[in-house]
Amino acid sequence: MYRTHTCGELNEKNEDKEVVLAGWVHRRRDHGGVIFIDIRDRYGLTQIVSDPVNQKKSHDVMNLARSEYVLKVTGKVRLRPGGNENTNLKTGKIEVLVTDIEILNESKTPPFEIDQESEVNEEMRLTYRYLDLRRERMKNNIVLRHSVIKFIRDFLDKENFLEIETPILIKGTPEGSREYLVPSRLYPGTFYVLPQSPQQLKQLLMVAGFDRYFQVARCFRDEDQRGDRQPEFTQLDIEMSFIEVEDIMKINEKLLIELIKKFVPHKKIKADPFPVLTYEEAMNNYGVDKPDLRFDLPLADVTDIAGKCNFSVFKDAVKNGGTVKGLKVSGGSKFTRKEIDEFTEVAKIYGAKGLAYITIDADGLKSSIVKFFDEKELKQIIDKCVGKAGDIIFFTADKFKIACESLGHVRLEIAKKMNLIDENLFALLWVKDFPMFEYNEETKKLDAVHHPFTSPKDPDVFKKTPEKALAKAYDVVLNGVEIGGGSIRIHDKEIQSKIFEILDISKEDAQRRFGHMLNAFQYGAPPHGGIAWGIDRLLMMFANELNIREVIAFPKDQKAKDLMLKAPSEMPNEQIEELHIKLNLK
Repeated sequence: MYRTHTCGELNEKNEDKEVVLAGWVHRRRDHGGVIFIDIRDRYGLTQIVSDPVNQKKSHDVMNLARSEYVLKVTGKVRLRPGGNENTNLKTGKIEVLVTDIEILNESKTPPFEIDQESEVNEEMRLTYRYLDLRRERMKNNIVLRHSVIKFIRDFLDKENFLEIETPILIKGTPEGSREYLVPSRLYPGTFYVLPQSPQQLKQLLMVAGFDRYFQVARCFRDEDQRGDRQPEFTQLDIEMSFIEVEDIMKINEKLLIELIKKFVPHKKIKADPFPVLTYEEAMNNYGVDKPDLRFDLPLADVTDIAGKCNFSVFKDAVKNGGTVKGLKVSGGSKFTRKEIDEFTEVAKIYGAKGLAYITIDADGLKSSIVKFFDEKELKQIIDKCVGKAGDIIFFTADKFKIACESLGHVRLEIAKKMNLIDENLFALLWVKDFPMFEYNEETKKLDAVHHPFTSPKDPDVFKKTPEKALAKAYDVVLNGVEIGGGSIRIHDKEIQSKIFEILDISKEDAQRRFGHMLNAFQYGAPPHGGIAWGIDRLLMMFANELNIREVIAFPKDQKAKDLMLKAPSEMPNEQIEELHIKLNLK
């Protein structure tokens, strides 16, 4: 028997009991001939102590043990001497006096410290991920991941959802992101792809009559990486039949609120039920379609006033159909020139040509652009932005999306700079009524914002002026991060055909790419819709981590490489030839 107890469960009730423990050497201390070792497993730590007089053999073995050695320990539980208790440990009131000990395995000196949360180069951590996962923080993140996913499964089971697995090897049906290809050995020249999501399969499950489906799904996208993305990721996939937008929102709000109360109870939910903004409202008021509502700082639209002034930057933007947005920052007149320049650089990252501003002092307005406005125009702008003495107002002028997004990101940087963000607050909201289509400057065609199976909000507007149509699409946002998105799907053949026509997808191409769905929809497709959550993103926020790699057991690095397994890797020529592939590495 390797153990009778874990290293996290013994307490004073076990006094005088003989126990067997197994685990790793966490810390070792030699106090004048008496050796103390904290032995660790995933459940916790227990202090073991040698008896150099009565148990010399065991004492000598303990003297050989070093960091991360694997031990099996037999001994008797005793209370720690008064004043030596460790109130930070569940086992802190006891220790185990060792009567027998065995070194099950030795360990090389680890490349970084495991017994404390010191800063370690991420490349090193990912190369030795199996050691990194021994550290308390990472262990807790993986346990949290398990617990959250189990909670989700139990919740949805009670709500009458069925968990149904969908295949990993599927047909390629490009939906925007690059797909990972899997060559077929049995059918030369053909390929499977790894699914970007189970989107089409879950809709087919609705046709099959499984009106409440969910899956904790593995998804794959061959995209450039960043902190909140991975080439393979996990999403909670939900689809429901005979529902409308409000039904989806209701069940997801309930689940999210229960998750937060269970796993991050110290976080206050700002509003319940969640506020609902349209895409237009979110962009106009906050500059982004996933606003952080933990703080105020709304944007103001001064297009109507700015278009009449003599400042060519504003005037030309309005003349060309653009927008002028303002952002009033209370107390912002104290910003230094260096800080203003930093905000300007942020605006430029998101497409703005620059960042104009007006400072409101007790003795008047200060800015290089004031001379281009008359007194009436200045007063109107200040009033529109609700400015007062001590404030500063920043402006962007460009196409609607650029003007909004650039100033929206400046808004976020200012909030960080001025410590306006309450880190113990969870501000959740819904953003809905996204545009159905967006114009692609490269192809000079309309692209679907969501995917070609998203239902229009108003079928009449869609048929008459599709470029102005809004979608029955919705995102759920947490503290400025989109954690989920979905839509009501199309189940009307006429509307689906019209969308393919708008997207310049011929009947032949539609049949080739989506024939399995179009054929199925001829057999009584119910009204249906759904949503997908980014599980990794949600866990990242629950664990208060900065990127999703910290909540994934074996992630890829920022260049989509697995540093531990050394993947991707070259393959033997025989295997490549067996798959009927020729390499062109020029």
